[in-house]
Amino acid sequence: MKVESSATAPTGIAVITPTRSLGTLQAALGVAAFSLTFPATAWGLEGFGPWSLVAVRSVLAAIVAGGCLLALRVAPPGRRDRAGLAVVAAGVVVGFPMLTTLALQTSTTAHAAVVVGLLPLTTALLSALRMGTRPSRTFWTAALAGAAAVVAFTVQQSGGALTTADLYLFAALLVCAAGYTEGGRLARVMPGWQVIAWALVLCLPLSVPAAAIALSYEPVHLTAHSVAGLLWVAVGSQFLGLVVWYRGMAAIGIPKASQLQLAQPLLTLVWSVLLLGEHLTVAAPLTAAAVLVCIAVTQRARG
Repeated sequence: MKVESSATAPTGIAVITPTRSLGTLQAALGVAAFSLTFPATAWGLEGFGPWSLVAVRSVLAAIVAGGCLLALRVAPPGRRDRAGLAVVAAGVVVGFPMLTTLALQTSTTAHAAVVVGLLPLTTALLSALRMGTRPSRTFWTAALAGAAAVVAFTVQQSGGALTTADLYLFAALLVCAAGYTEGGRLARVMPGWQVIAWALVLCLPLSVPAAAIALSYEPVHLTAHSVAGLLWVAVGSQFLGLVVWYRGMAAIGIPKASQLQLAQPLLTLVWSVLLLGEHLTVAAPLTAAAVLVCIAVTQRARG
């Protein structure tokens, strides 16, 4: 991992102190990229079947990632890191895209945003269990308040009705939180972009035949929307977004980075209005203000 600055402890041992402002910016850029995922997926489903969309996006992202690894002559990951990369691959490369794509066949992007509203809290919880981090009581109070505000808003936006897609969404929540937690841990020992790059490459033996089979069974109708949606979820969400996201988590810590995602459902709803023609209620600016306050508290709370 690249070190932006360092200090020396009284014992003479160098202490790594990454620039937190840069880490926060990187994590925020990742959130911005992720906020377009659901609208872009909805566009992609206009021309691709759900299995084709997920498999092809994984192949395209792996080609870009593999090209970067080859161009920079990056050595393969060590054996001790492969299990963690497998968790990242299962969570953010395969599990979350597949489950949310299936959910978006019958769910609106507003309803699917419930998953993202709960993801920061779930990621912080799994991080505490996996890595032994202990955020303060203030942190947890603000995180729970922000999650509650986001869930209340997104459920209200979807009319308060639960659909069969909820099983897909809650499963996606769990696997993605696991992938984020393991990816954040790995980003402390290798550059963040290599974490997602190797995870994508590891999936190629599965994604290539899966794409071939899916494309042979599901009809494809190429349109400007479907192509743009596919390219964004493949390159923007699946690769570039995760690159800056993992770097940000490594710099400022998984719990605090995860709380920046409280803003993601609201950003998704804005994109849904602009790109999909969905409508928002007057509750949006009030919820946005509440979420921003919660984010500010979590970023200032001491662990």
